[in-house]
Amino acid sequence: MTFANEKQLGSVFDERTYALLRVVRENSPDSIRETARLVGRDVKNVHRELTKLEALGIIRFEKDGQSKRPVFPYDDLFISPFAHDAGDTAAPV
Repeated sequence: MTFANEKQLGSVFDERTYALLRVVRENSPDSIRETARLVGRDVKNVHRELTKLEALGIIRFEKDGQSKRPVFPYDDLFISPFAHDAGDTAAPV
């Protein structure tokens, strides 16, 4: 995943986002509601943030009856804060 600038990166990833990802990865919550409880946040806000992360391909939802279970399907997540120009030969770090 590449972001055009720090502002764009910061609009997606902050301490709250990392906390959500950590909880999803480490605790495998059964629902958005449980995820919100584990991070001590409002369900509506957690739903909105998880939906944004799903749209970016960072998490996915698995249907479990009436609930949507957030899943972090990766071993690691590497974030590149800047897009590379066509002539840029430097590897992402």
